[in-house]
Amino acid sequence: MSENLREVIGRVLPAPENHLSPELLDKARKARRSFMGKALAMGAGAASAVVGGKALAAEDGEDAILKLPEHTTGLGQPVAARGYGMPSKWESNLQRRESPGLTRVSQASVSFCPLQGLFGIITPSGLHFERHHQGWWDIDPSQHRLMVHGLVKRPRVFTMDDLMRLPSVSRIHFIECGANTAMEWGNVAVPTVQYTHGMISCSEFTGVLLSTLLDMCGIDRKKAKYVLAEGADGSSMTRTIDLERALDDVIVAWGMNGEMLRPENGYPLRLVVPGVQGVSWVKYLRRIEVGDQKWATKDEAVHYIDLMPDGTHRQYTGIQECKSVITSPSGGQTLLDRGYYNVTGLAWSGRGSIKAVDVSFDGGRNWRPARLEGPILPKAFTRFNIDWVWDGKPAILQSRAIDSTGYVQPKINQLRAVRGTRSIYHNNAIQSWLVSENGEVSNVQVY
Repeated sequence: MSENLREVIGRVLPAPENHLSPELLDKARKARRSFMGKALAMGAGAASAVVGGKALAAEDGEDAILKLPEHTTGLGQPVAARGYGMPSKWESNLQRRESPGLTRVSQASVSFCPLQGLFGIITPSGLHFERHHQGWWDIDPSQHRLMVHGLVKRPRVFTMDDLMRLPSVSRIHFIECGANTAMEWGNVAVPTVQYTHGMISCSEFTGVLLSTLLDMCGIDRKKAKYVLAEGADGSSMTRTIDLERALDDVIVAWGMNGEMLRPENGYPLRLVVPGVQGVSWVKYLRRIEVGDQKWATKDEAVHYIDLMPDGTHRQYTGIQECKSVITSPSGGQTLLDRGYYNVTGLAWSGRGSIKAVDVSFDGGRNWRPARLEGPILPKAFTRFNIDWVWDGKPAILQSRAIDSTGYVQPKINQLRAVRGTRSIYHNNAIQSWLVSENGEVSNVQVY
């Protein structure tokens, strides 16, 4: 057991993600040093009892222990009261949220995953981030088809039943929008980790390897160099994928986290391209064409490109480089006590697995190795933890990930030296959180 656990175990007031009123937050801040104030801020009610004018310790006289609640003395809900299980009503504050004003219409927008409230590495399907270019659909799987054609000997059209009877694989991978953390290129733009890094999720995907389908269709291995994936939604999303990657770990997936894909995530069929930006994970997949050159479609010739400092556009830069972020404590949260905190976060790399994560509490002057939780998988989230005792003084928290290739996550000034400040995509810079003396955590940039 860590020596630090002998300290007071600190508590964190969650970020105000539209579920705590300004009045309650103000009252909690004013009474932060008060024990009752802390309890109110945490929504815990009174944490001690008073008998004969004498305050009792919680373990001696707390009503929550001494008085049996209704759920201990009554009959609960029947088996299968809900045909499909739902989260507790007490957890209704944890939601994916759209950033107001990000796009003109919500059908072509993003919902951000609440990273600050998740555990482990798997994102619940109902909290998986969304990115749509023309809204989502709930497509009848019996009518959906996948065509494979182009430089193949035997063009084929597959039904969902055809695909789901083929040998399948189940693998855990992260999916990150190329524009994740985009708003932080120029300066601090948003307050919480949900909005700075929430265009990412990690799930178990089930489907048939694309290489299996290409082999079934007799791919022309002499001429073929690329495949084109096309979706069936109104935007007709189309993306070029090089053949080496297509024959490696790309999955034509129908399952996510042990069930069928959710409609928001591409039901009934989507492409899974591990390590590559989410726009290549084409949803509502309807067509795979094999060709000998890149297609330069609208969403790869005009969008999802990197604007370099000299004005040139860097294209086909889809791999998501090594990245990490501390999710707790993080922006918008408040530390209520001096004492011990388990600092935790997530790391990932599109080029392999996470080898190590270092954490700094002084803005990058000194670093300590964090603990990596298992499993540590390629192109998937890795959860990290580290002990920290907060002494009430200002601190700047950072995490720095190193992947299996030896690549080290850069500082924001290092990235800007190469990429400038006018980029939109592929920001994998180190994130900084400032813990102020009053315990409030805010988004800052440290060079």
